[in-house]
Amino acid sequence: MTALDIKAPVTAMGGGESGGLAAVLLRLHRPALIVWALLVAVTSALLLWAHGPGADAAHAEWLRICNGGEPCTWGSAITDYYRARTLAEAVVAVLPLPVAAWAGAALIGRELESGTAHLAWTQGVSPARWLTAKLALPAALLTTGSALLVVLHSLLAATAPFPYDWRWHSQNLPSDAALALANPLLGLALGALTGLVLRRSLPALAVAVAVTEAVLATTGCLRNPHASSPSWPLRLVETGLVLAVAAAAAVIAFRLLRRRTV
Repeated sequence: MTALDIKAPVTAMGGGESGGLAAVLLRLHRPALIVWALLVAVTSALLLWAHGPGADAAHAEWLRICNGGEPCTWGSAITDYYRARTLAEAVVAVLPLPVAAWAGAALIGRELESGTAHLAWTQGVSPARWLTAKLALPAALLTTGSALLVVLHSLLAATAPFPYDWRWHSQNLPSDAALALANPLLGLALGALTGLVLRRSLPALAVAVAVTEAVLATTGCLRNPHASSPSWPLRLVETGLVLAVAAAAAVIAFRLLRRRTV
């Protein structure tokens, strides 16, 4: 995608109206939107299958093979349920990292590196409005998709087709729904800030992932994998820290952009 590729759409926005800018962003990042939609759809399908047919088959197999509680070797139904659940949980857990990589490399870094951002600023779109759209639209899409996954995972976690301590396989997952929604926004904000600082796609990709992983690891230290469920104070503190870092990254990004374009 070159600077000339977006000249016509930007000019057609009529002075950079928010609706036109959103349409341009959706067009520019259509591949990422398709990937996100497919990821949410496939993960949702896994969660729904595990919650319904997968759980029923696993429970029936456990009753048949394990005699309702004796130690036994898992059969195919229990193994399939386990794989579907852990795979879906892994997607929720690692989601902030690809979001950060995309935000740093494609959303911000590549457009600054190629000059498309500067072209947009000369076509009636202010830098602040450009960055607002860059953050607001992905944030809305991320929150919507993540909320669906959180709801489906909550339904799955409420069922127990066979006795198993899931804490040992879920200790790296967010502690609650609010944190699961906040973590992708953290990746988005840190990725955008990294892209603005470095203004090159590949370095921004690597640094954004590293910084996001470091922040998540630091805040994740508040979780105790040996506890049956994290206490509410720790949940609130961890979620608050994640949101605070995300907000700080967004504020710094706007100030940095303003300083460079004034």
